Amino acid sequence: MNPIYKQTRFFTSVFDPWRLPVDEGAEVAFAGRSNAGKSSAINALCQQRNLAQISKTPGRTRTINFFVVKDDRRLVDLPGYGYAKAPHEMRKRWQSLVEHYLRQRGSLRGLILVMDIRHPLTEHDWLLLEWGKQCELPMHTLLTKADKLSRGAVAASLQKIGGLLQERAVDSSLQAFSALKHQGLKEAHKVLDDWLGL
Repeated sequence: MNPIYKQTRFFTSVFDPWRLPVDEGAEVAFAGRSNAGKSSAINALCQQRNLAQISKTPGRTRTINFFVVKDDRRLVDLPGYGYAKAPHEMRKRWQSLVEHYLRQRGSLRGLILVMDIRHPLTEHDWLLLEWGKQCELPMHTLLTKADKLSRGAVAASLQKIGGLLQERAVDSSLQAFSALKHQGLKEAHKVLDDWLGL
C-alpha cells in the first residue's frame, strides 16, 4: 500500500458550487447512499481513524469535503444521498451541488461509488452511475461491509452486480471492501494511485 495516504489531511468543506477550491491538479470523489460507509472507507484507505467524520445518523454529510493527499492531489467526500427524512429542499440542494460538481469539475479523475453490499444498486445508485456514464468519468464501485456476508455470498454478489452493470452498459470496475477488516485496501489503493498519478 502506498504510505502517502497516511499524510492525507482535511482541507475544506463547501456548501455552494461557487465556493469550490481552485480547479487544478487531480481529484477522486467518493459518492454513495447515506450510511453506505463512505467516511469509513476514506478513513481506512488513509489509515486514519477520524479523518472523515463518521456518524451513525444518516444524512450527516451535507457538504463536499476536500482532503489533500499530497500537493494538488485530493480525495473528495460527496454528500450522502437517498436519506428520505431530510427535508425536500435540502435533498434538492444536495443533488444540485453534487450534480454541478460531477459535471463541471475539470480536475475530477474518477468516481468511487460506495454501496453497502447487502443493499446495492438502489435507484439513487443508478442515477449516479448514469451521471458518471454521461460525464465519461472512470468509475470504481466499492461494495462495503463485505465482512457482514460469507465468502460465497460476497462472490455471488460481485457476479450479480457485475452482470447488472454490464446489462446497462455501465463501465465500472467492482470490488468487495470492508473498512472494519481492512479487506480490499490494496485493490482500492491501486485505483487511487492510477487516477491521482501517485
